[in-house]
Amino acid sequence: MENNSSKIFGLRAVIEAINSGATIQKIYLQKDLKGNLFSELNAIIKEKSIATSYVPIEKLNHLSKNSNHQGVAATISPIDFYDLEKLIEDVLDKDTPPLFLLLDQLTDVRNFGAIIRTSECTGVDGIIIQSHGSAPLNADAIKTSAGAAFKVPICRVNHLKDALFLLQAHDIKLVAATEKTTENIYDINFKNPTAIIMGSENRGVNPSILKMVDDKAKLPLLGDIESLNVSVACGAFLYEVVRQRLK
Repeated sequence: MENNSSKIFGLRAVIEAINSGATIQKIYLQKDLKGNLFSELNAIIKEKSIATSYVPIEKLNHLSKNSNHQGVAATISPIDFYDLEKLIEDVLDKDTPPLFLLLDQLTDVRNFGAIIRTSECTGVDGIIIQSHGSAPLNADAIKTSAGAAFKVPICRVNHLKDALFLLQAHDIKLVAATEKTTENIYDINFKNPTAIIMGSENRGVNPSILKMVDDKAKLPLLGDIESLNVSVACGAFLYEVVRQRLK
């Protein structure tokens, strides 16, 4: 479980937290858990697509310091997530062209925090992450962001493709950062409404996402190492946007 996140324990407590609108980061369930309350919780988890892990009872005992966890624990995000559609509408009302950043299942919390910090410095209007398979927005990520996590709107969606369709419907160009292209970042026009997609540390942008974008771009690498750290690459992309828009 994520360090320093707010934790709650017990079947009824977790159900009530979800129903009250709390932003649940992840739920940990005891393997082979049964009963009416568990069935109720499981149905809510599936309905709301909440990230879940099944763990042995020893793990839950350790997390709860042997209190009565009833086979379930959950972490609550310290940050409230924004509604994506409402955020897009608000951003489009501004005088400056929108700039969004999508993170395709980035998993390292410190990379996540560093990217949030750079996003705040470069005027990103919103960061979009996927509910499943993404780095948690926990205390470590917030600390690495130097507090920027409280300043940059962050949206969490069930499927990144849904966010892409929504952005395209509002005439926001999608640009994927990927080595699987001959196009150079410095040949891309970032002056218009734009959303940049950064991939995960290991596999980059998902191939199914690459099929949806309007442009693909890569950074020139002049050394022997074949790739940059994702937070460094993201900074280079965002500052190219800044460079073009300051002209």
